[in-house]
Amino acid sequence: MKTEDKPLVIAAGFTLVILLIGTGYTLSTSGTMPLLQPTYLLQQLQIGSFLGICAAGLMLVILTGHIDLSIPATLTGAAMIATAVGGPWAIPAALAFGLAVGLVNGAGTAVLRVPSMIFTLGMDTVLRGITVAQTGGFAPQDQATPLMLALAKDRLLGIPLALYVWAAVSILIAFLLARTTFGRALYAIGTRERAAYLSGIRIRPVIIGAFVASSLCAALAGVLLAGYSAKAYQGMGNAYLLPAIAAVVLGGTNVLGGSGRYVGTLIGVILIVLLNSVLSIMQMPEALRQIIYGVVIIVMLLIYGRGDRETG
Repeated sequence: MKTEDKPLVIAAGFTLVILLIGTGYTLSTSGTMPLLQPTYLLQQLQIGSFLGICAAGLMLVILTGHIDLSIPATLTGAAMIATAVGGPWAIPAALAFGLAVGLVNGAGTAVLRVPSMIFTLGMDTVLRGITVAQTGGFAPQDQATPLMLALAKDRLLGIPLALYVWAAVSILIAFLLARTTFGRALYAIGTRERAAYLSGIRIRPVIIGAFVASSLCAALAGVLLAGYSAKAYQGMGNAYLLPAIAAVVLGGTNVLGGSGRYVGTLIGVILIVLLNSVLSIMQMPEALRQIIYGVVIIVMLLIYGRGDRETG
């Protein structure tokens, strides 16, 4: 087995184990097996598509060895802007907001050389303050547009449109990573930024592009989530940061940058979705779910750190 295939096999194995545990639990308690029913699985994947889109953009940033902690506020801000603007300009306005956030994050990290963890955390705080000032701390009264509702809830050929959106984002991300100079540059920067610079790669535009992609994905997820909820509300993006990081890391992307495949991120998202489903069925408290995500991230960080020391 190739080294790069091991994380995929492990993640797929965990997914199968979670599926078996959830199926066994529901079969023993209620005599039913919802996790094996296509309708239930499609519903869970529909909800998971918001996480999947966030994770897709975040993976590009992590490949460069950086992190984007402004995803929650970006998602929330885009949702609020989309519902406030309304009409045909709702989604473009939300994406423009995501573009602006990504440019600022990228410039702060690549040009000003502020550590991405600090800069994006500060950006998240600023955006939270702006949304509170805009709404006065209350949930906005604006509603999602018909297009947002359709993208989040309607179905085509029995499949939710949100899954088509996620699939389109996935195809674009996979193409960027496998077939473009930009994708190869992401891996090179994450492996060794100084060596990438000496080889002629334009470091700053690539890092800025990665942050723009992350923020655009977060904004798109916010649009879909607002459509699914029929409105925007304070803190609607808070539940997506840790699961998105966990999905990327579980899929085999090195959190220190330089390695990872998008198919692994897809498997990681599915694993998280199934894990959430099983924990919900078992009525697991939200606090314990967050502990599980945190433990997963810490363990994978330790594994990657040990591997780097042994090969360094």
